[in-house]
Amino acid sequence: MTSHGPVLPVWMCAGCNSPWPCPTRRRELLAEYDRAPASLALYMGAHLVSATHDMGWAPAGALHRRFLGWLPRTNQSNRRLVINRRRWPGGGS
Repeated sequence: MTSHGPVLPVWMCAGCNSPWPCPTRRRELLAEYDRAPASLALYMGAHLVSATHDMGWAPAGALHRRFLGWLPRTNQSNRRLVINRRRWPGGGS
């Protein structure tokens, strides 16, 4: 268990008193979720929702960057779905 957990409702790190998730916790989370980046995004998204309730005074963009902005992005997230209309009933000739 990490000592870099959040102190609620101010969302500061219990281990280093930095805004949570601190750099240490970010590194730990990236290692823990190495093969499951979507799960890490869901985990951090849930914390973002909680933090927005606790810190209603904080700008939404700042909270988004703090909780989700540091997550790695994959090339697959930028891919577009291309559908061959001929394979779908009622599509194309």
